[in-house]
This record gives sequence, structure tokens and C-alpha cells, in this order.
Amino acid sequence: MLLGFFRVLYPPVGPKHLQKENSWRLGVSARAIAMSVSHSSRLNKLVREQYMRLPQDGLVQVTYVWIDGSGEGVRCKSRTLDKEPKSIEDVPEWNFDGSSTAQAEGSNSDMFLVPVRMFRDPFCLDPNKLVLCEVLKYNRKPAETNLRHTCKKVMDLVKDSHPWFGMEQEYTLLGINGHPYGWPDNGFPGPQGPYYCGVGADKVYGRDIVESHYKACLYAGVKICGTNAEVMPSQWEFQVGPCEGIEMGDHLWMARFILHRVCEDFGVVATLDPKPMTGNWNGAGCHTNYSTEEMRREGGLKHIEAAIEKLSKRHDYHICVYDPRGGRDNSRRLTGHHETSNIFEFSAGVANRGASIRIPRQVGQDGYGYFEDRRPAANCDPYAVTEAIMRTTVLNETSVETKDYADH
Repeated sequence: MLLGFFRVLYPPVGPKHLQKENSWRLGVSARAIAMSVSHSSRLNKLVREQYMRLPQDGLVQVTYVWIDGSGEGVRCKSRTLDKEPKSIEDVPEWNFDGSSTAQAEGSNSDMFLVPVRMFRDPFCLDPNKLVLCEVLKYNRKPAETNLRHTCKKVMDLVKDSHPWFGMEQEYTLLGINGHPYGWPDNGFPGPQGPYYCGVGADKVYGRDIVESHYKACLYAGVKICGTNAEVMPSQWEFQVGPCEGIEMGDHLWMARFILHRVCEDFGVVATLDPKPMTGNWNGAGCHTNYSTEEMRREGGLKHIEAAIEKLSKRHDYHICVYDPRGGRDNSRRLTGHHETSNIFEFSAGVANRGASIRIPRQVGQDGYGYFEDRRPAANCDPYAVTEAIMRTTVLNETSVETKDYADH
């Protein structure tokens, strides 16, 4: 069927032997495209739309979203409520089988889903909801990958400093075959240079996915604030923020969930691997912009410099929490090349994208504003990153070990 589609667009022309060769090439192209997207994406979406338009008679579909045992993946399942929830308190707790998500043993597998933030559902539309949840074990203690629990404690302690965050989530689009989407099957695209913020079919791949994700986030109420094509072809970035305190992690995780769902519809995969392609290609990070109220006021540059000085003395601790494998993922990315710092050295500078910490040039000129921590990996947990920054810069922790604060 797909080959027939190509033949309608490009009918064979020229001598018979060339017609045969052209038909073979079109067949190869059709098979390559078929291999790069999932089977589900090729289902008839118009049929699905027929059912999605059916009335719900006042009932509401709520999709519960949570972080699984990998600390990187998200899971979801849905239930029906009798009426539209107006606040997160209206959404009941639920449970799931933790033995199937690497979060519990089969003999004691029930895990609690505790709703923490609610969004509009861009897939099933109003009045349906997406609900981000914390995961608790059978004894009501947080699951090992529930890093929101301690982050919330810390954010409550430092709330008077009014910390603002903005995170730049880089990701790479892959075909279902694991190859970067749009790359030649047996080779590589041209060298980096024309792809960053590029325009044109030979410069960017997958813009439909990116723009669909952007609109879906806006509809949902996620604080997405921008997007752009990145340095490596098939690599993109979206930005979320400014968000205050715990809100940062909540909104970025929901933006990631929406990204994976949009990619599911298009039949491709979004990977957050910090270095998806070896060689002379940029990696993927999650640069974190940060400020406190003091930094945003006139004369705030001295507070920015003081915070950077604190971060410089705790570099190893931050590297350990800036990816889910204690720095091993970031070691492939933070090499001192491709707009990164060296993982073993701390550095800071104005407008320096090869430093650990970058102070934007405008901030240096104005004397107040924010700074950017460029070390977090694309697959970092934003709760871990923002918590670590607050522990070091506001709570003045200096040890590799963290303090355990009582429930605030």
C-alpha cells in the first residue's frame, strides 16, 4: 500500500530499465519509512476520532501518571470519576501493581498513587484530566524513585527565598528501529552546523511532532515557554518555566509524559539519553536556570556569585545527582567538547557555554537576574536537580552527604 502511494506521487518515467530501477528505489524508501515508525501509528486515526467524539454524560476520564522504578520512565492508567474534579483534592488515591514497574515484589505488590497536580487532558480533551502522582509503598513510605517527597520538604523550607527555575529539556527523536529519525539508513547526515534552529526539509526532522507537543502542553496548562531545533539533527529542545519551587519538577515531568504520548501517536520514540550518538555529535542536557528573589533584585549579581562559589565546593555531589546513574550517564556527555564542561572540573563564566555554570551576558550587564547550571543530563530527575541546588545555595549544605530534615 505504501509503495503504491509512492508510485502515485512519483510514477516511473524514462526507459524501461530505468523505470525498473526507480521502482526498486521507491520500494526501498517505502520500506525504510515503514521500518522507522510503529505499527500503531499507521492505524486509521479517523476511525478513532469517531469514538472520541462520543458524549460522556457528565462522567470524566482521569489518567494517573507516575514515575516508574527506572527513575526515567513514566507509566499511566485511567479511571472514571462521577464528576469533573475542580482541584487535586477531588481526585482520589489509587493503586497499581508495583511488581510490573520494578517498584515492588510480587508477594507485596500494591503501591499507592497519591495525586499531587492536575492538568487538562490534551488527548481526550475537556473535561478529562491528567493527574501527576507520587508513589508510596505499602507502608506509606515513598518509593525509591519518588524523589518528589524530599524535594517538597526542601522547597517548603526555602519558600521565603522564592526560588524560580526554568529547565531546558533536550531530547532526540528516534525511529522505532532505534536509529535517529530522518538520518540515512546506512550513514550519517552532514556535519553539525546548519541544524540548530534550522528551517527546511534538509535541516530539521520531525517538526510536526514538536509543534504538536507544544500545543498539547499549552492546552494542558504545562508552563512550556519555548522550543527549538538543536545542534544535532533530529535533536530538539523545549523549555519549561519559570516555575517556583516544587512546581518545576511537576511541570517538567508532565511535559515529558505528553512528549512520549505525542510521539506514540506519530510512531516514533523520544529518547532522553545524554549521548545517543557517539562521535562528533552533541549530547543532550537539561540546562537549569535558577534564581532567588535576592538574585532578581538590583545588585543581585553578588548573590549569584556567592551561590556559584557554594556550588564550586560541592561539584562531586551535584554530578552524582544530575543523572539517574550517579554521573555515569553524564560522563559520556560532559567531556569538555560539544558545548559542555569537563565532568571532573568546575568552571563558571559569562556567556560561556563550555562552563559548568553560565551567567548570561545580559545578567552580567544588568547586575542582577539568574544563572544557568549546564551540568544536568537530559534524563535527570528535575526533583533531584532542584533539590540539590537549594540544599547547596540556600540551606548551605557542604558535605557529600545530605541532611535529613523533619517534616515541615
